[in-house]
Amino acid sequence: MNQAAIQKTVFKVSDLVSWQRIGSLLLSPNFQRRPVWPKGAKSYLIDTVVRGIPVPIIFLRQRTDLDTLEPRREVVDGQQRLRTLFAYIDPTLLKDFVSDRDAFSVKRSHNKDLAGKAFKELPASVKQTILDYEFSVHVLPSDTDDREILQIFARMNATGYKLNAQELRNAAWFGDFKNLAYELAYEQLSRWRKWRIFSETEIARMIEVEETSDMMALILQGLHGKSNALLDKLYRQYDDEFPTSTEVADRFRTVLDRIDDSLGSELADLSFHRKALFNTLFSYYYDLLFSLNSDLKKMKPRALPGGVGDRIRAASDRIEKGNIPEQLAKVLRGATGDAGSRQKRLDFLRQTHAPKT
Repeated sequence: MNQAAIQKTVFKVSDLVSWQRIGSLLLSPNFQRRPVWPKGAKSYLIDTVVRGIPVPIIFLRQRTDLDTLEPRREVVDGQQRLRTLFAYIDPTLLKDFVSDRDAFSVKRSHNKDLAGKAFKELPASVKQTILDYEFSVHVLPSDTDDREILQIFARMNATGYKLNAQELRNAAWFGDFKNLAYELAYEQLSRWRKWRIFSETEIARMIEVEETSDMMALILQGLHGKSNALLDKLYRQYDDEFPTSTEVADRFRTVLDRIDDSLGSELADLSFHRKALFNTLFSYYYDLLFSLNSDLKKMKPRALPGGVGDRIRAASDRIEKGNIPEQLAKVLRGATGDAGSRQKRLDFLRQTHAPKT
């Protein structure tokens, strides 16, 4: 295919609505996937559009109906995004609209101002914002056959990484727990970098969100072994409602603030900037401030004991110098997240005393 023949342009939502209304848009050609988006994903898209945040490129193939001589636009990639918008703006735009499958409303956790409101109930300014939203669109020439389109998809899917567990969660869940995990992780971006907890590649692949989710799990249920099954369960359990979200968020932020107060940028040079040991550090501070396994009623954090920063430095020094039994050294050097290893790391930190002055 001649790349120069691909038209790269933008179309407003109102353009696409108009084409759908007059029947010149084909949403489901043979090579397109069936509409399978969950309601949470649809809600998230509407909020994304209202906020004016870019979404992936839509691919169309433009052809001419040889009987009517009218243009016909086939949706090569982007069917689910467009179905979501059409179902929200005007369900009659979809001839195959099925309420159980296609009807949805915006979740409060995505946008409290739009929550539960139909498009017709929105303020005029918000309606206009949605209709004026511009999609980046690549229009394939009419002589692009189905085989070439499938080859394009194969190349697009072959050039990326295999999705990790957190990227899969990001694609599967759109509710309260996920929203808070991403909000908290993004808030701490400057600290993750200052403390050298995560590499830029890890941040790009959402590893900092996964670790944030795991620390939220500690607040919810105490010391635990890290597992994808546990995190998946929490994302699912608190997808629709997360009653203790405010307290979880407050405690998470408080712990990070106290760590920063105690160690600041110095943490980047200590053993505890490694992910496994940072989890131990978080657990240690959380226990001092709130107690592990405490209920999630609103409470004021306790004051940290004097010399807590010196204790962390002393523990790091022991790890670096190998001034610990070999079996314990293996646990401290390792990255395993089973409950037993985490307990041993926490006990080590608890038992390390600040140097006498």
